[in-house]
Amino acid sequence: MYREENVRRGALLHGHASFIGSMTPFVEIGANAGHSSYMLCNEFGADGFALDISADSLRHGIALMDEWGLVKAPVRIAGDALNLPFQDNSLRAVIAYQMLSQFQDIEAVFVEAKRVLAPGGTFIFAEEPMRRKLSLRLYRCPYYDTMKWWERKLYDWGLLGFFVQDVIGAAQEEGFGIRQNHRLELRDWHTLMVKHFEDMEFRLFLPQRGWGEKLTRWIGQRIDKAGSDWVPARLLGGTLAAMCKKYGEAEVDPHAPFESRLRCPDCYAGMRVDEAGTLHCVACAYTAPNEGGVYNLIRSHEKQQLYPGDRDDVIDFTLPGHETKLREGWFAIEGSYGNKYRWIGERATAVLKPVNAELQRIRIRGHVSASFLKPGAFVKAKVNGVEVVAWQAERTGLFILEADLPPAEEYQVEILAGPLWQVPTDERRFTVTISMLRLTPRD
Repeated sequence: MYREENVRRGALLHGHASFIGSMTPFVEIGANAGHSSYMLCNEFGADGFALDISADSLRHGIALMDEWGLVKAPVRIAGDALNLPFQDNSLRAVIAYQMLSQFQDIEAVFVEAKRVLAPGGTFIFAEEPMRRKLSLRLYRCPYYDTMKWWERKLYDWGLLGFFVQDVIGAAQEEGFGIRQNHRLELRDWHTLMVKHFEDMEFRLFLPQRGWGEKLTRWIGQRIDKAGSDWVPARLLGGTLAAMCKKYGEAEVDPHAPFESRLRCPDCYAGMRVDEAGTLHCVACAYTAPNEGGVYNLIRSHEKQQLYPGDRDDVIDFTLPGHETKLREGWFAIEGSYGNKYRWIGERATAVLKPVNAELQRIRIRGHVSASFLKPGAFVKAKVNGVEVVAWQAERTGLFILEADLPPAEEYQVEILAGPLWQVPTDERRFTVTISMLRLTPRD
């Protein structure tokens, strides 16, 4: 998957290379494992940063260097796209793939990208959904592999999009804990680009899944005064890729040390690095050590919530000592870098304790494999003997279970799943993997 994405994204950058110009230094925001940042460093010879809110995802991406035989890596930073830890006018390129639609206020990301770009720098974003006008929006449709037979027929004929709401599969994405914003039509995207940037190039990718959408595109091109895809894109939606130039022109030293481009996420002062490789704010007490190849530059109060460490209200399988809170039903730790997990059988138990007096909510993160996904497959959780959440598994991949809890001094957590499945060469019987359990304050 990562290789396929990089081929597609690399082709887009090559096609607009003369407009984009230099990409050193760059930051890719919402970089996930950083695979496209590795492409920028090694295929395009650029230097820069891979930034994601998840330090674990970035650490997991370190394995790509060995797997792909790469020689260059970006600086990996856990950070917030709405509070980028970079100085004003410090970067030549800000790049975002398939992540702007995960923000309810997309314009706020535009503003922050423009702030850190040097004059003449380029904001590059791609794979962002455009809302279609021609749809009754009757219901939300799942991915193709879990559609009903008649939905697949409509999809293959290019007709399903005229009936369903949002992007196909959006509801399942939200089941991963990913919020979606599919409200922007092509005209809305264009308004944002014109408002914040001086010049732009963009490409429209329209759905062409069958005769229904192909015919609509043909009609739309004949309605459009220029014979372009502007009208068809408004009718059918699709995805947008754009390269947006910031007003002006200024030089950015490509050889400056990486820390000179950073700013403190708390007080916005500059950063320095000591002999041990730890980043320090020059004005306040904020520090960020290099932890497994990643600098965590998130605001202090948000970091405490997102990265609580080894506490009684968290079982994070990436942290040593987490096993003291596990009880029955857990297999040995597996995974690499920031992607650690444990398989369970049909039942596993653990203990969590609140660390504050607020009302609590439990959050369980796990993963469903194809071997588990059979009719009737389920995952549910009991807390202190009471069932609090149940999920009928209908897709592979990440899942998040959440439920509000009554006040208690201690929570006995029981995870139940079925059916069991087995690898022929292994005596163990599995259901799903679990990578984190935690208590969070209720919203």
